Amino acid sequence: MATKGNSGENRTRGSMSLFIVVGLCCFFYILGAWQRSGFGKGDSIALEITKKTDCSILSNLNYETHHGGDAGTVDDSESNFQEFKPCDDRYIDYTPCQDQMRAMLFPRKNMNYRERHCPPPDEKLHCLIPAPKGYATPFRWPKSRDYVPYANAPYKSLTVEKAVQNWIQYEGNVFRFPGGGTQFPHGADAYIEELASVIPMDSGMVRTALDTGCGVASWGAYLFKKNVITMSFAPRDSHEAQVQFALERGVPAVIGVLGTIKLPYPSRAFDMAHCSRCLIPWSANDGMYMMEIDRVLRPGGYWVLSGPPINWRTNYQAWQRPIKELEEEQRKIEEIAKLLCWEKKHEKGETAIWQKRINYDYCQEQDTQPTMCESTDAEDVWYKKMEACVTPYPETTGPDKVVGGTWKSFPERLNAVPFRISSGSIKGIGVEAYQEDNRSWKKHVNSYKRINKILDSGRYRNIMDMNAGLGSFAAAIESPKLWVMNVMPNIAEKDTLGVIYERGLIGIYHDWCEAFSTYPRTYDLIHANGVFTLYKDKSVSVDTISSSFLIEIKAFDLLFLKVSFSGTGIEH
Repeated sequence: MATKGNSGENRTRGSMSLFIVVGLCCFFYILGAWQRSGFGKGDSIALEITKKTDCSILSNLNYETHHGGDAGTVDDSESNFQEFKPCDDRYIDYTPCQDQMRAMLFPRKNMNYRERHCPPPDEKLHCLIPAPKGYATPFRWPKSRDYVPYANAPYKSLTVEKAVQNWIQYEGNVFRFPGGGTQFPHGADAYIEELASVIPMDSGMVRTALDTGCGVASWGAYLFKKNVITMSFAPRDSHEAQVQFALERGVPAVIGVLGTIKLPYPSRAFDMAHCSRCLIPWSANDGMYMMEIDRVLRPGGYWVLSGPPINWRTNYQAWQRPIKELEEEQRKIEEIAKLLCWEKKHEKGETAIWQKRINYDYCQEQDTQPTMCESTDAEDVWYKKMEACVTPYPETTGPDKVVGGTWKSFPERLNAVPFRISSGSIKGIGVEAYQEDNRSWKKHVNSYKRINKILDSGRYRNIMDMNAGLGSFAAAIESPKLWVMNVMPNIAEKDTLGVIYERGLIGIYHDWCEAFSTYPRTYDLIHANGVFTLYKDKSVSVDTISSSFLIEIKAFDLLFLKVSFSGTGIEH
């Protein structure tokens, strides 16, 4: 009797233990699923979207196959699939073309070693960059402007090095960004308002900005209040993770430097350029760096220089630099600005502002004329050497005419016909084609939103368009909740990046055979239209293109590929 009783009791206890274990398993499974979906933002979102996608909704997209004339059929038995395995943990923050060890092999002169130096083919990784231990979903904008989970970029050096300047503070399990900078330790707002007293930021006339040597990009972060979008860049150097912090905050930024090659932006792109103690030697190399800023600055655009050597008479002791050195540096900067025919609009404290002339008619009577660049294509910049010469203004029809057309305010300029289109500068793309492209992408984006219900909810902040065309995808999805990095492949048949900037959007030139100038996990959504088809005749394998952007997408996020199969080029 006792034995039977013990056996029954054991069975009851065993059943209870099994029930508890099963219950716990179910609880943690549901908890994990919740964390990885919806507000947990897991990659289950992408999985569910893939399951539920009705390809027939996107009636204008080509999902057909064209292999050897057998349209509409794919023989899966002959398909070769390559699975990308996780990389080793030491590659968590790997930036292939700005690798610190490889950088040391290149000359330090003119920051050459901080420029792009990509690995040879036999050293390229073909694996998925893992997320760091404890990686958390970034906060939504605007909270992300001020807070970043510590685990996402676990580097504390700036909290010590820049403590008195209020760049960044470590609080518990997050970094806090008070909005300070070297030139604005008490916050960017007051500094921006000072600039806005001279530069028309509040009217929408100034929309695109370039921040050289951006730090953690607080200037660009706070300019969103003015509806100004900023392309920020800084090198990967001793200030570890500064660009990574910027992107984790939801601010546009790339790894970059003013060194020996031209900036990867078109001419006449930015309404405003800015340097706040950016440590760029503006007076060196016969003014080459100021001439490069002149190239990317729109006629009528503004250049802001904040910090040394401005107001050197008052600040030379604090800067711990010789008076004569600072005096000579500012003299040279003023001289180069005059040579460029910039008009000085403001100098107060440690900040000076110049404005580029609206056309070259104002400059023809100068006693000293600059050396003009001989290149006939000012947009041919990918890996091209920077030169100490001035990019010529395009011709105008009168002395009061603005090169590139009269400025339009944002958001009017988003859908207005850009001057490069109306003037016929882009061969083969007229006004009608431009407007049709706009209409088409509005339809596509509406279809995307039917598939992904949270596309415009603020879930996706950092978005990339790998083959941006006229920027119509970015225009259709435009919202204060997000921004789009419009990428213009350097092999694209038509270079339309200048059009994108005229619309008040930002973008960059890039070759998708190489890694993008960013840190891993920095984009929430990547959109690709025609990328593999574009490269199909370039003797480049699909996995080479794929591996070049696999590191950019965040650990839990989404990739939209506009699909077609064409010849040997595969898009999926």
